[in-house]
Amino acid sequence: MDRTITVRGVGTVSVKPDFIAITLNIVSKDMEYSKSVENANARIGLLQKAVVSSGFVKEELKTLSFNVSTNYEGETDEHGRYRNVFAGYVCRYTLKLSFDMDARKLAETLTAISESGANAEFSIKFTVKEPERVSAELLRSAAENARQKAEVLCEASGAKLGTLVKIDYDWTDINVFSPSTYKMEMERGVAAGVPEFEPEDIKSSDSAAFIWEIL
Repeated sequence: MDRTITVRGVGTVSVKPDFIAITLNIVSKDMEYSKSVENANARIGLLQKAVVSSGFVKEELKTLSFNVSTNYEGETDEHGRYRNVFAGYVCRYTLKLSFDMDARKLAETLTAISESGANAEFSIKFTVKEPERVSAELLRSAAENARQKAEVLCEASGAKLGTLVKIDYDWTDINVFSPSTYKMEMERGVAAGVPEFEPEDIKSSDSAAFIWEIL
């Protein structure tokens, strides 16, 4: 019977965010389908003008999703019976604007968006421009961690580590977002007083199982 040792290696990394992603939501409601879409498109036009005024190209404002659905509201009739009543159409757009880490540009962009009249809801995330580099570093870290564990176990048991036989790895989504949040009151001229902002490092981990022969 072949003698083997199986060790799970855990890789960890801590990286500084170098990319900002702003997700924007536009929601338009109207009793008529066409008007709900027209209103949403008009507000997106205002957003596009805002991002262009902040130094972006219009096409950098990407559409992530578009959806139009019927809207119903519950009410009670004169007999006390509950029923759902058609309340129009809801048009939803989700858009994304991403750019290199720059606190001043972020503040100026948010100010332009807030003053555009688009009434967009938004969220901000600090991430990395090339997440595949984080993934590669995690896997290298996991492999080194597994080998160190295997060598310690073999040395402690009087054996020697042989040839690597197999690697088991399940592809999973890794965390590439900083836990830091960024909020600011949307008032005119806010960009003039840009806050000093340094997002917390992104901490990620991943693992894989390694099997070696034991000599």
